[in-house]
Amino acid sequence: MRYYLSGIFVGLLLLSNIVAVKLMSIGSWIVIPAAAVIYVCTYPILDVLTEAYGKDAARKTVQTGFIAQLFSIGFIWIAIQLPAAPFYEHQEAFETIFTAGFRVTIASLAAYLISQNLDVTIFDRLKRKHGNQKLWVRNNVSTMASQLVDTTIFITIAFAGTMPIGALLGMIASQYVFKFIIAILDTPIVYLLVSLCRKKEPEITDQAISLQN
Repeated sequence: MRYYLSGIFVGLLLLSNIVAVKLMSIGSWIVIPAAAVIYVCTYPILDVLTEAYGKDAARKTVQTGFIAQLFSIGFIWIAIQLPAAPFYEHQEAFETIFTAGFRVTIASLAAYLISQNLDVTIFDRLKRKHGNQKLWVRNNVSTMASQLVDTTIFITIAFAGTMPIGALLGMIASQYVFKFIIAILDTPIVYLLVSLCRKKEPEITDQAISLQN
């Protein structure tokens, strides 16, 4: 289960980067990138990995995701530079979709690396405090705190100086409200996945639990 979850985590992470250029609106005041819908799903997966297999396994998954993002950026750049076939008419559109600005790329990588590691740290500390009890507390507290950090870092680095501070704060608030709601809704999924991990690999999860306690 660990490797399936890690693979899904990295896959969702890369997919969120691909669809990041699409903006969507919820109601009249929440505007978020389509990537947010996918990216928020990485947090419960990381919490499951931390709960079932320990913080070291979770951190390795975060590191793998970071390396995968660097590779994807490099290969996308190569794909853009490759000469287009004479009959290929969509090179400009291809570049528009797959080319993110330098600030946006840096913002995305920084927000990811800091927030995901923060999620693991908070979850692990609460795990040591509560043992196997109160999974819902560490799931929600770690996710809500780390996603606030993620949203703040990303929007600040990517857009500071390009718009009024009020608009910047509005973007942070609206995106965080969406992520906050998703964090609450994903709790049953975390319980289900943790249960499946412990059922399929009891010897591994028991070892992780003993190490954390």
